[in-house]
Amino acid sequence: MSRILKRKLLPALALLLAVLLAACGGGVAGGGGSEAAGGGEGEAAGDYPSEPLNWTIAFGPGGGNDILSRTLIDIIDQNDLYSQPIVAENREGGSGAVGWGFLHNQAGNPYHISTTSGSFITTPLEADTPWDPTSFTPVALLASDELILIVNGDSEITSLQQFIDSAKEEPPALGGIGSVNVDFIVLQLLASQAGFEFDYVPFNDEGELTAALLSGSLDGAVSNPAEVLGLMDSGDVRGLAYTGDEVPEALGDIPALADEGFEIDIATPRGLVLPPDVDPAVTEFWQDVIREVVETPEWATYVEENLLTEQIAYGEEFEQILTETTETYREILIEEGAIEG
Repeated sequence: MSRILKRKLLPALALLLAVLLAACGGGVAGGGGSEAAGGGEGEAAGDYPSEPLNWTIAFGPGGGNDILSRTLIDIIDQNDLYSQPIVAENREGGSGAVGWGFLHNQAGNPYHISTTSGSFITTPLEADTPWDPTSFTPVALLASDELILIVNGDSEITSLQQFIDSAKEEPPALGGIGSVNVDFIVLQLLASQAGFEFDYVPFNDEGELTAALLSGSLDGAVSNPAEVLGLMDSGDVRGLAYTGDEVPEALGDIPALADEGFEIDIATPRGLVLPPDVDPAVTEFWQDVIREVVETPEWATYVEENLLTEQIAYGEEFEQILTETTETYREILIEEGAIEG
């Protein structure tokens, strides 16, 4: 079992504070949200859109959530799919609790939107947030994002087996985004199945995570492949294993965890949600927007360059996927002792 479970009090208090801040209206980094996007409640659906859109990014710059959000915004702008300005704001903190808590507080307001990640599912499982994934208005699931286990490029460890052998001798410090996120689940499952312990170190954004790995503060980390591909190409980090079934050619000669005998079928859901209680006509508007977005060459380039698996599901189908994934994660986290049943 990860030794993070022996010292969860301080992270839990920090997460509770983040949730309370979100409940106060999200006056956090990036500020000006509701002012930038206006009110919007009660507007006739036929007039939509008539105000700027506030696009909440629940993590810091540079991570998969941020990249997806800004890619979608660029495609929407380039193709004139939203007639008003779109204001992107990074509202990081509490493993996404601040950003999605802010969005949850905009119930009925069609001028707020956000993208999802693994923390969208795991944060409510760990903390007593006033929302869960089904509290929002589901627009669409767009893709799933696999993960990769990495070490510093200067590390003496060059293979997954060497990593496991070293971890059995001395528990490593391993990093990921969020406290009990998809990153943590992958590491916990690998540790349980391979028979080692580790200290988990959570980060709010990819820049902090990779800086810690490169500085030697971490012995390894889990990341979405596209976020570290450049560092792999430069030799600054080394990939050891991939969580998906088929390793993308761009990642070179590293094994899939399944091929090494590990059952870790976990990926990050990349989707789009509106606040609760939004007019169904607004949801339909955004689903039509996404239908056009995923047909553009820019979207195809994004999926290819970011090594994603395209997975399109709208509305109720997306909500059902979120529900099923939540139950899967809940069972894993309970079994691994990360949360109480």
